[in-house]
Amino acid sequence: MKSMCIGAAVAVCLALPLPASAAETVLYVSPSGRDGAAGTISAPTTLTSAISRIAAGGTIYLRGGTYNQATTVTIPPANNGTASARKKLTAYQGEKPVLNFSAQTEDPANRGLAVNGSYWHVYGITVERAGDNGIFVGGSNNVFERTITRFNRDTGLQLSRIASDTPKNQWPANNLVLSAESHDNRDSDGEDADGFAAKLTVGSGNVFRYAVSHNNIDDGWDLYTKTDTGAIGVVTIEDSLAYKNGTLSNGGQAGNGDRNGFKLGGEDIAVPHVVRRTIAFDNGKHGFTYNRNPGTMTVSSNLSIDNDERNFSFDAGSSVYRGNTSCRSSKGSNDKTIGNADSSNQFWTGTNGSRCSSFTGALGWSFASDGKLRVTLGGKQVTL
Repeated sequence: MKSMCIGAAVAVCLALPLPASAAETVLYVSPSGRDGAAGTISAPTTLTSAISRIAAGGTIYLRGGTYNQATTVTIPPANNGTASARKKLTAYQGEKPVLNFSAQTEDPANRGLAVNGSYWHVYGITVERAGDNGIFVGGSNNVFERTITRFNRDTGLQLSRIASDTPKNQWPANNLVLSAESHDNRDSDGEDADGFAAKLTVGSGNVFRYAVSHNNIDDGWDLYTKTDTGAIGVVTIEDSLAYKNGTLSNGGQAGNGDRNGFKLGGEDIAVPHVVRRTIAFDNGKHGFTYNRNPGTMTVSSNLSIDNDERNFSFDAGSSVYRGNTSCRSSKGSNDKTIGNADSSNQFWTGTNGSRCSSFTGALGWSFASDGKLRVTLGGKQVTL
């Protein structure tokens, strides 16, 4: 695709991908980089320039430091890698790049990093203080690995359609969020900022794995649907953790937030999501809630502990429950699980089951060198 220019005296070029022959395979970016720089390690360029120049299969290395951004950094829909040659946006080895959008005002248009292209791999980047989502994903077949989204003024990392006229067959699909953390996201109303969301307008095949969502003002995960846009694609959440959502790390709270660990639906629209080997701990409302999703969800081998209301709250539907465990250190609300549940589950209806003796003590977590999530309770590793 050619770079498009407008004007006779002064060319104003749009940030579209260059032809493969002119695009570059390795570019370096730093907080002090310049648009016109070569993009070498000794002459780094800017992030926006690198995004427009990188070839399929190429890598953009972000040097450590804080990148103060006043406007959204966008990877446009035409800027794609391929299944065999992803474009990579990655932290330079051993360094920590932070994209800081504190100059933005709170506004739905003021996202941080908007990935509307496809076949990108974003690795090791922190995005903070955006006026809306920290990372917005409108593209498909992307990987977001070891990202941190924090202190943003809406959901930390959200998947949704690019625009209101985006056709359903172009809704974001087959994205993988891997070994990522999202925390302390808060909007001024205190009711919209989740840790992670795949809601309203997403396609099928989106997966969250080894992800951690904590201390967000609203929910840890939000898979909300509404009648205006209908059902979304099936989302899989596995080997992940949601804790203390509804309360910020500084103790701040807001009365408007839903405060669930995993919110799995909305407005009586059936979607058969998959939630397995995940943990909900001390969230401000329910640990796991169907939230009016009457579909046949697969809810298996999950652990829910000491959430303020129910650990498992499924008031309707035909979900299938296997091997789930619900524990409390004191009194609380009984679980409710309408659907297909057998004796492999130990739900809480006034007393703890036998497995709960293995799940006591303070919560701890870390990512192993291979990216897998390691969760401990009382210093003992949790295995589900």
